Amino acid sequence: MTVIVDAAKRLIASRGSSFTTQDLVKEAGIAMQTFYRHFPGKDQLMLAVIEDVISGQVVRYQESAAGEPDPLARMRRYIEAALHSLGSEDGAVRGARFITAEHWRLYQLYPDEVDHATRPFADLVAGELEAAQAGGLIGPIDTAQTGELVNLLVRAVFHHYAFATRKESSAEVAARVWAFCLGGFGAVAPPATPLAGKGAE
Repeated sequence: MTVIVDAAKRLIASRGSSFTTQDLVKEAGIAMQTFYRHFPGKDQLMLAVIEDVISGQVVRYQESAAGEPDPLARMRRYIEAALHSLGSEDGAVRGARFITAEHWRLYQLYPDEVDHATRPFADLVAGELEAAQAGGLIGPIDTAQTGELVNLLVRAVFHHYAFATRKESSAEVAARVWAFCLGGFGAVAPPATPLAGKGAE
């Protein structure tokens, strides 16, 4: 299955979803019956690709934020990374548009399977919310439900800006999304820092 999924990702990178099953088995170096032994059809393969991509991204997000002790700072990194591919480069735009179009096509046919494939990001956010709550950084919330809402929000913003004209950078979009999320979490404000030169009264 890994060989087949990896071959599909290479074909997607070069030509989008327009490849045929015949193209796939040639790229993977397998027989057609081997493909059908693992996947009923191309749609199921695309679902496996989405799940593999998201799971891989989540692992990379965790690794990149491993040295950050603040769970809210880690979560901000995750959101920024998830929206980073909305860059101005042609390749990034094409990739974002492909992901958006394929996600919604499959979601109409296999909503439960798509939800399962995108679950790792929601679980990642929920875990950081639990850590933030335990540390007194946010108010009392349902962390699982809020993690899912953040997942849906980030996905909706990604899908919108994959096609919409925008004047701001992907970093600015991510900053606005994060500010919105932070308010929704009921983040606890840090203690005020005394102004320089002011003595105690």
